[in-house]
Amino acid sequence: MYYDSNTVAYLNGQFIKAEDARADLYSQTLHYGIGVFEGIRSYKTQMGPEVFKAEQHFDRLLYSAAKIGIEIRKSKEELIQATYQLLKKNRLENAYIRPLVFSDPDMSFRRKPKGNIFIACWQWGGLLGEELLDVKISSFEKPSPKTTIIDAKIVGHYVNSSLATKEAEKNGYQAALLLDYKGFIAQGAAGNFFYEKDGIIYTPKSDNIFPGITRATILDLAALSNINVEEKDIKPADLEFADAAFFTGTAAEVAGIKRIDNYKMKMVWEDSLSYEISCKYQQMVRDQEYHESTVI
Repeated sequence: MYYDSNTVAYLNGQFIKAEDARADLYSQTLHYGIGVFEGIRSYKTQMGPEVFKAEQHFDRLLYSAAKIGIEIRKSKEELIQATYQLLKKNRLENAYIRPLVFSDPDMSFRRKPKGNIFIACWQWGGLLGEELLDVKISSFEKPSPKTTIIDAKIVGHYVNSSLATKEAEKNGYQAALLLDYKGFIAQGAAGNFFYEKDGIIYTPKSDNIFPGITRATILDLAALSNINVEEKDIKPADLEFADAAFFTGTAAEVAGIKRIDNYKMKMVWEDSLSYEISCKYQQMVRDQEYHESTVI
């Protein structure tokens, strides 16, 4: 699914066959989850493939690595250039891009490991599919800000996401919605959450969520479209009379929700402001006027 014998990947400054890429089995990343990654998309535009918000994504990759103490020996500019070269070598335009920083062999918690940088790309549809989602409020909580660095995209964080998703699927749902340690809605397993009620769109405060780049883009798009978005503490009961709801994330893009537990959305998806925003997002990422240099 992700590569074949012709696929090219990037590893520590070199372009190699993806099937020849290797990681050390004594890495802290494999044993302890001490690594960081990014999810990025490129889109076919009239100007050629454009990596959406490349600078913000690689800024976050470098930030995440620094926060958990992994040294990366490449600059943001080098990584962006390598990504465009990788797309060209794989003849991809609409692609999902996965940079991963993993450590050299080191089984100690005390030393600062050196990092390896791997970048892969492949064609991938929306993470959550194209249909409206049945969503389960998970019994697994999102980790508290006192337990980890919530704004870093750390490999080990996604054990929590995986457990929540598997629980949802076991119970006949397609996706999970997690609460925070205070009992408020936090986010999806791999995306931020929004819901709509009476012409206003609501989203959880940034206190205990991963501050997604797609989330920030949706907030900007809503402001440009004069759509009112409010950040607030959201109780599960607030969703009982929701008109519409959706997840956002690079892999999921904008994924509409049909039902949350026993709460069915009141509006037809295509009639909602949420759907309008999802259409604007798709137009934006594929429109040449929204080049990387455009500030939104």
